[in-house]
Amino acid sequence: MPKKLFEVDLNKTMDQQTTPGHNRWHPDIPAVFSVDPGETFRMECLDWTDGQISNNDDPSDIKHVNLDRVHVLSGPVHVNGVEPGDLLVVDILDIGTFHSHEWGFNGIFAKENGGSFLVDHYPEAAKSIWDFEGIYATSRHVPNVKFAGIIHPGLIGVAPSQDMLNEWNRREKELVDTNPDRVPPLANLPTEHSAVLGNLKGEEFDRVAAEGARTVPPRENGGNCDIKNLSKGSRVYFPVFVDGAKLSVGDLHFSQGDGEITFCGGIEMPGWIDLQVHVIKNGMEKHRIQRNPAFKPGPVMPHYNEFLVFEGVSVNEFSGGQTYLDANVAYRNACLNAIEFLKTLGYTGEQAYMLLGTAPVQGTVAGVVDIPNACCTLALPKDIFYQNILPELD
Repeated sequence: MPKKLFEVDLNKTMDQQTTPGHNRWHPDIPAVFSVDPGETFRMECLDWTDGQISNNDDPSDIKHVNLDRVHVLSGPVHVNGVEPGDLLVVDILDIGTFHSHEWGFNGIFAKENGGSFLVDHYPEAAKSIWDFEGIYATSRHVPNVKFAGIIHPGLIGVAPSQDMLNEWNRREKELVDTNPDRVPPLANLPTEHSAVLGNLKGEEFDRVAAEGARTVPPRENGGNCDIKNLSKGSRVYFPVFVDGAKLSVGDLHFSQGDGEITFCGGIEMPGWIDLQVHVIKNGMEKHRIQRNPAFKPGPVMPHYNEFLVFEGVSVNEFSGGQTYLDANVAYRNACLNAIEFLKTLGYTGEQAYMLLGTAPVQGTVAGVVDIPNACCTLALPKDIFYQNILPELD
């Protein structure tokens, strides 16, 4: 087993750990340990909410979750000899659950506290608990399905430079200022409330907390991309913006559908991840991987070969208004079409919605060239259901 270099106690929050991690992006958050290129190591992770969600049938904890606390990350890791302009190469060797915590959760966030992809259709909080048995997940809240998970880190990334951080904060505040009273907000701006910044204290803590970017969206450093195929066997190429790269990881998912559409998405869980790091000197210029990371997926995937695929086009579902090649609207319609179908199988809309967020459904941008309609698809694996879901002939 690789040497465990970051350990967590599931009975303590991240700020109470012997070695605290962090929940903001900032170049001045100190590294918790350092490794050499070629080194292999294990990191343990808390769930993204820092233990706020309980294994019960009451969605109140989802409704009232403190979103200023998320995501709690393990790290940062300083990689010796890595400099701005290099590519940090990260191999995900393995990833798994804790034997003492073989369950996870999914939820629909309330509109007034986070919202979701389909928030205007499902504005109330809901929760589903999922039990793990080997590679499979089942839920008492979404019955009659069983599927193999693709365990993956929803969030993995490197630290931004100060200039990059300043640009993130500028552009996101500019967006919020276009509609500052929107619910949910257009972006989550820096806040000192519930910040966790490793071992920083005093004035340094206050300065970094006031500037630190929230970890909610993906950005140029990677971050919260929620890519279900970024699992064991994957290799990621991260552009490096600070000395040592300062790699962090968290937000582990047992399984997830493409899009992570409920926002409290996938099946959230604590767990562990084994990593190995390498460096390509001057790799950003050499390989033109400069604006965002790139990755090679691993070979591990559930083998579901038969799907029922739902289409959606970019026509607003409320007004009937035509949008121009809007893939967001098209994918929303594909999800809504799948939910309406699942209702005919006995599921509530909320159950169907959470199923699409947790099962390994495949989302695709089918076409964005045929004006005025973009087309997106959502492929639902047939064999995850205990019953035959295909429409029958007369």
